[in-house]
Amino acid sequence: MINKYSNVPLYSQLKHLIIKKIESGEYKGESRIPSEQELCELYDISRPTVRQAISELTNNGYLYKEKGKGTFVAKSKSKVDIKDYTGFTDSILDNQDPSQHDILSLHVVKLSDADFLESVFGSQSYSGNSEFAEISYLTAEEGGVLSYNVSFVPLALFPDLIEDLKARRPSYEILRGKYPLLPVRTKSSLEIVYTDQADAQYLQVQTGFPVIKIHNTLYSKSGQPVEHIIAKYRADKCQLVFEHSK
Repeated sequence: MINKYSNVPLYSQLKHLIIKKIESGEYKGESRIPSEQELCELYDISRPTVRQAISELTNNGYLYKEKGKGTFVAKSKSKVDIKDYTGFTDSILDNQDPSQHDILSLHVVKLSDADFLESVFGSQSYSGNSEFAEISYLTAEEGGVLSYNVSFVPLALFPDLIEDLKARRPSYEILRGKYPLLPVRTKSSLEIVYTDQADAQYLQVQTGFPVIKIHNTLYSKSGQPVEHIIAKYRADKCQLVFEHSK
């Protein structure tokens, strides 16, 4: 219950009460919590106090609002287990089921169009005019969009890639006859960034929302880079799990 004589602010007490109800299962995922007025009456506190608690829980990913319907408990975060992370998760070339990716756009860009492309592929004798397929796509679960991804693949290695993807061909067809180019190793880097307007639109969040950004390069057995992926995961929907033993 709320202790009005405590040094802990009332909104903070309410916040932790709601979190406990979520964690105990009393407030289940996707269920509507009591309205602001109902919480005011239930705990005998003011509406500004309730609004501050709800606002912070919404910003922290515990709750979400639907206009005209109320405030709901967010679905549990998807676990990305780092010890099992392969780096192939969002790869176009390693995707067996094209329906898993909602492709937004397919473009051709040049190596000189982006510094990171030169840093990844520049050591492989590509010139500034070398062309790459740029594929933008979403991954989603029942609870909504999970990540926004952009993949870059050299067209010198996969000249029919754009047509293959438009035809929704699986990776084993795209890689048919190209066994030396099968991705076998990855190198990834991770950082926390904040969405710009375009990212926010795709991920269905506010501009400036924190996301987990992963740069991932796939290599063939010979060490040749065959794909570079930039994936941005919604931080409120993903939980990274680390495990280490000696």
